Amino acid sequence: MPAAANSATTAHSAAQARVIEAALALFAQHGIGGTSLQMIADEIGVTKAAVYHQYNTKDEIVLAVAEVVLSGLEAAVTAAEAERSRARARETLVTGMVELAVERRRMASVLQRDPVMLRFLEEHEPFRRVMARLNHILMGGGGLTPRARVEAAVLASTIAGAVVHPLARDLDDASLRAELLKQARKLLPRR
Repeated sequence: MPAAANSATTAHSAAQARVIEAALALFAQHGIGGTSLQMIADEIGVTKAAVYHQYNTKDEIVLAVAEVVLSGLEAAVTAAEAERSRARARETLVTGMVELAVERRRMASVLQRDPVMLRFLEEHEPFRRVMARLNHILMGGGGLTPRARVEAAVLASTIAGAVVHPLARDLDDASLRAELLKQARKLLPRR
């Protein structure tokens, strides 16, 4: 798989967006390894050649799916970095993370559990850079102390885990968003 991309905010055509959405649904259902280009084509009612016209390989589709989340995450991080105080930056970031997690619930399980996606993200430099910025904000100036690292990990895990948890799976977006924000805010460090 490619280790880098041109931009985390690559614009997609309408046809590419359809491929991405179909791939996402199939990845969530069958995993990346269990999803073929033919399955993606069948899902959107086109030929496999039409999918190849948009993306040359399944790896390019995986990258496009990952970049959908990466662009949202990067926007949340950038908004947080623009805040004047650490506390406000963390609040802005957490709100953005919750919004993205709720909006892209189906993708959350792929991002968290699919071994192909996990391996890809580990090697994807733009993702690693965004995550380093995100973690710096979540740690709120606590440095790399064990306390700051665990607080950030618990907060991020709470958001990521709640949206895929069976107890929250059937909640409507508004209810999940409101309750998840309440719980995440309780976990924000007070420094």
